[in-house]
Amino acid sequence: MAIDQTTINVPEGELAQRVETALERAGASEPSRRAATRAMMHASRHGVDSHGVRLTEHYCRMLGGGRLNKDPQLQVNYRAKASAVVDGDDGLGHYAAYRAMEVACELAKTTGIAAVGVRRSSHLGAAGAYALAGAEAGFIGFATTNTDSMVALFDGAQRFHGTNPLAFAAPVPRQRPWFLDMATSSIPMNRVLLHRSLGTPLPPGVAADSAGRPVTEPSQVEMLLPLGGVEYGYKGAGLAGVATLLSAILMGTTLDTDFIPMYQADNISEPRNMGHFVMAIDPSHFGGQNAFDTGILRYLEALRHAPGRAGGKPLAPGDREWREADRRAAAGIPVDPDTARFLDLQ
Repeated sequence: MAIDQTTINVPEGELAQRVETALERAGASEPSRRAATRAMMHASRHGVDSHGVRLTEHYCRMLGGGRLNKDPQLQVNYRAKASAVVDGDDGLGHYAAYRAMEVACELAKTTGIAAVGVRRSSHLGAAGAYALAGAEAGFIGFATTNTDSMVALFDGAQRFHGTNPLAFAAPVPRQRPWFLDMATSSIPMNRVLLHRSLGTPLPPGVAADSAGRPVTEPSQVEMLLPLGGVEYGYKGAGLAGVATLLSAILMGTTLDTDFIPMYQADNISEPRNMGHFVMAIDPSHFGGQNAFDTGILRYLEALRHAPGRAGGKPLAPGDREWREADRRAAAGIPVDPDTARFLDLQ
């Protein structure tokens, strides 16, 4: 998304250090704060500012209020040859989610495909961080989670599902991974909060007021609309249910409608028992590594050279994010005013 002139650009290394220092001051243990910093920097690096470093202040507040365990002791319960459950001990969700993907990859080396659930966790930021971690280890990675109700059903007039992301990534020989990270809402709620901070309007057809009417003024937003908007939102609403099925129903954790709200809640001392779900697939156990490498290279070559409409050019999933990461590596990462003040960048 376009960032307006009220942001400041900060070199990546300096920004990561400010974020980790803030989490350390809030009491987060070294492994949990490093995981949270890694995940937030992933989002900010790739242009997903709504899930990036702007969340540092929120996490610090939850650590201070007791909702988040400052020193979680993760436990891995291996249920079968290709499945396991990570107990997040109510700590920062990034720590548990990265561990879950590590376990999934370890198992998939033997079994070909492995799935790992997470229970007693918390907000994990951008789900794509964990799918990408799988791809960087040589596996096809998948990650999802459910969140508190903030998205209307198709033709609905109240919050029901969370933004419930679905993220996928796959390794590509000699290239950066194929990478898709999508919310099942038209936009994430954190994007609304970012627009409020920046004082900019929302695109049409992505959010609604208390009666379910689409609005563009961020201060009027009561709920989001599902992916597909007013006409085709049944698709996004259905996909949101997939995330709930895997992350909450399968794991026995909190349903979207039962969550303590992430924001604007007086109760910041009670853990939310959030669930996540990740999966890793080892290409060598299916058609074979050579076939996979040849196939994905041919696929991406054909995709990127497919004819484009006037003024357009087809991109593979991840191309836009990698381009933005390169731009931000050179120019610095934009930080909104509220976050800049919290991190003492102004």
